[in-house]
Amino acid sequence: DLYRKVFVFRNDPSDAYVVLPLSPEQPLLNFTLCLRSYTDLTRPHSLFSYATKAQDNEILLFKPRPDEYRFYVGGKFVTFRVPESRRDWEHVCAGWESSTGMAEFWLDGKPWPRKGLQRGYAVGPEAAVLLGQEQDAFGGGFDLYNSFSGELADVYLWDTVLSPDRMRAAFQSLRLPPALLAWSSLSYSITGDVVVKPRLR
Repeated sequence: DLYRKVFVFRNDPSDAYVVLPLSPEQPLLNFTLCLRSYTDLTRPHSLFSYATKAQDNEILLFKPRPDEYRFYVGGKFVTFRVPESRRDWEHVCAGWESSTGMAEFWLDGKPWPRKGLQRGYAVGPEAAVLLGQEQDAFGGGFDLYNSFSGELADVYLWDTVLSPDRMRAAFQSLRLPPALLAWSSLSYSITGDVVVKPRLR
């Protein structure tokens, strides 16, 4: 249980990453991804990378610059412009629904305008799921200048789009429904210079 703990990615740029074992039994037609990050990076960096053998950016949450998030599904992305970080923790949730192609984005418990993305698509199972690097090939192909440096916590992935109340509950670290990946019961393996430490605040 990683409650009140964080992954600290200490180097910039970094070749380190955290692998999250995940094997959904069938393709994902809906999902919500949430996580919390704390960094002073201004260069592009990857927060969450879910690759299959067919598509390296099957699910990707990427921050190309301090005032923008990119949310990828099946290799296509939508952009959400955000206020430039105040050098504080940022909590992000990204939800996607295949039937409508609706992409949701929540920052610190507040929704951004929804956008259309990959209607009718199915996210493949048998994935390599990594924190801290962007995969350009299944389980590898990293560009160190897209690596994450800083602190990551509260990583969750559900196979549904959470309700607005649940999105806010995720931001507040309240009780959450069972998830495919849950910070409260996370299996993980670390490669390189990543340290698990108590959260400072």
